Amino acid sequence: MTNTGIIRQLDKLGRITLPMELRKSLGFSERQALAICIEDNNVILRKYSEPADVFTGSTKDLIEFEGKMVSRESIKKLSELAGLI
Repeated sequence: MTNTGIIRQLDKLGRITLPMELRKSLGFSERQALAICIEDNNVILRKYSEPADVFTGSTKDLIEFEGKMVSRESIKKLSELAGLI
């Protein structure tokens, strides 16, 4: 983890403002969706990307399997390839 030396205080609603230089260097656009994660008692902000099928990139009709998103269509095609249906 890199320490930027930037310190910000939470406002009364619990918000912080990320400095413009930091947003630009990380490639955050205006109104960028961020995922808030916790790891070893640290808050981590990551660019949020919509969940998508690991095989096709489709965002429709997804099922989570072992931490990965797979569409029902991909499951059907994989089942056909495996001779299960």
